[in-house]
Amino acid sequence: MIQGRIKLNTKWILVPTAIIALSAWLFFRDNAVSADGTTQEKRTALGTTSEARKALADALGPQLWNNHLPKQLTVADKGLVDVKYTLDRTMQEQSEKLLLRYKPDYGAIVMLDATTGKILAMSSYVKGQPTAANLTLRASFPAASIFKIITASTAVDRKGADPKDMISYNGGNYTLYKKNVLSEKVNRWTRFISLKDAFARSINTAFGRLTLETLDPQDLSEYSRRFMFNKYIPADFALEQSVAQIPEEKGFELTQAASGYNRFNTMSPVHGAMIAGAIINDGKILAPYLVEEVSKDQEIIYKGAEYDIGQAITKESAVKVREMMEQTVLKGTSRKTFRKLIADKKFRDVEMGGKTGHFSGLNPKGNNDWFVGYASDGDTKVAIAAITVNVQKWTVKSSALAEMMFREHFRPGPTLKAKPEDFKSSGRLVRGSGRILAAHAKSGKTSRF
Repeated sequence: MIQGRIKLNTKWILVPTAIIALSAWLFFRDNAVSADGTTQEKRTALGTTSEARKALADALGPQLWNNHLPKQLTVADKGLVDVKYTLDRTMQEQSEKLLLRYKPDYGAIVMLDATTGKILAMSSYVKGQPTAANLTLRASFPAASIFKIITASTAVDRKGADPKDMISYNGGNYTLYKKNVLSEKVNRWTRFISLKDAFARSINTAFGRLTLETLDPQDLSEYSRRFMFNKYIPADFALEQSVAQIPEEKGFELTQAASGYNRFNTMSPVHGAMIAGAIINDGKILAPYLVEEVSKDQEIIYKGAEYDIGQAITKESAVKVREMMEQTVLKGTSRKTFRKLIADKKFRDVEMGGKTGHFSGLNPKGNNDWFVGYASDGDTKVAIAAITVNVQKWTVKSSALAEMMFREHFRPGPTLKAKPEDFKSSGRLVRGSGRILAAHAKSGKTSRF
């Protein structure tokens, strides 16, 4: 009898134990992190996270490409669903106002939450072309000196370079001549500059010398992929793939790629914000997302969340790259733009950094002006990419657009989240001659690129 009781009690003990074990297994299955740092797939009513993002991208892509944010989408296997977006109303309106105020020939601004990948603002502007496609998704813009972030990250993370390391170079600061960058001579005209100052001031020849002396082509190619060049970005909206053409041999062409002195390395504004986000987010690169929530018949079937792609660089390396990016706004190419913001006591606890880039492009044709950067007050971390393309005359620097976005985001007072009622009944938010990111009243129509 005693033995029988013991067996019976053991069974009752094993039942809840098994339930607990099963629950734990399910939790860790859905939240486990693989060897490369990426989170394993969670299942939703739309499938796994990547499947859901792909389905949303297929449904939303054609609409977003035409600057529409529909309140409803027709999603494969789910039919008509209701959609809520991640846009922050204050930051979205600010990005639209800035582009309409300065009216560049072409302009785009993307701001995201660097700790989650959530899109906070996404605006596109083409002067005189209210039906132009969404520039934030296009990867036809030369990456220019923004690519120095990749080169610096490679040198720090793979080769152990330090921001204080000195580089010797000959020639001008912003040119890149073969005779100078390939020369190993040190003479009375040779100059010496630290890596962080070369980055902040965007010295092309110094970065060329750094590449030849320190990096292998395979290194630069690998880190380009880590930062999502030449790779599909698993966003919940469709965007063009950024391209990095890295020569297989050391030489002048490699120095051009590493310093951003060519038209072959191209990227989108969304990707630019991702890169800056990885640096302020301790080297972790996240896929962006625009869909906050999907519901059907008032039941939530999908919620947007962080999607970890992996570590582009280590946390320690990210700290070093941030040191370089901070120099850009303190003493480098953006010092004049950020001087007042940095001196303003209301923003003294906000850490900021960035990188500028300039190069002439062909699609669209004109002078490209980039600013890619981040800002953090310790509680929140945001990343931004701003680009303007000017055909003849400049109307605003992209760094100035970013500075005004940072100022608005971190100013005292609450920010407001975009709500469905904020979108006009006509389906679009249209001001002036630029059709900025907007809602689309028509729903239920499935289309493709």
